[in-house]
Amino acid sequence: MIELHYGPGACSFVPHAGLEVVKAATGQEFVAHAVKLHKGEQRTPEYLALNPNGQVPTLVVDGKPLTQIVAICDWLDRRFPQAALLPADTWARAQAMSRFAWMNNTVHPTFTHVFMPERFTDDASAQAAIKASAIAQYRGYLGRIEQWAIEAGEGFLLGDRLSFLDIYALTLLRWGGFAGIDPESLPRLWAHVQRVAQVPPVAAAIERERLKLNVYRRD
Repeated sequence: MIELHYGPGACSFVPHAGLEVVKAATGQEFVAHAVKLHKGEQRTPEYLALNPNGQVPTLVVDGKPLTQIVAICDWLDRRFPQAALLPADTWARAQAMSRFAWMNNTVHPTFTHVFMPERFTDDASAQAAIKASAIAQYRGYLGRIEQWAIEAGEGFLLGDRLSFLDIYALTLLRWGGFAGIDPESLPRLWAHVQRVAQVPPVAAAIERERLKLNVYRRD
């Protein structure tokens, strides 16, 4: 039995959509459990027993929990290679994992500085400075991902098959709207993300999480 504990709109969307791709490719069912982060459900004793980090996602396979997005997606790809969510060739897979890790360990934490600057200082003016700096960095990182989309043309980031990188790109660009970054200011990435969102398994995860793709607000 496979279960996924996810936070709607969080990075857990990547394995969530990945599980929908696996389901479409293999028929493997899974149970999705929403963790309401804004209500602190990730800090309940029951959830901390599964994931002591108090984070999403948590994958539970036959009662055994696995945490961290890169580890979860690596397991999904190795367990269900039919879904082809990462390349089969060892060098191409390593290159894909390099990009995936960068998205997770550099782009993602930069957004944390935008969304939760209070984690890093109690000083309000310093929080504002941290947020402003992080937004500029985040915009630059999205520009780098847009270059990947330009290089991909009308395909996906790793060729003709949807991958975890495409799903993560969707998540990161969507978050940009919360940082005041208009997705339309990154037109090739925005077009790519809209195409990814229309892939039926990705659309199923979007519907379950009730996500709006463009959250940018013009003042």
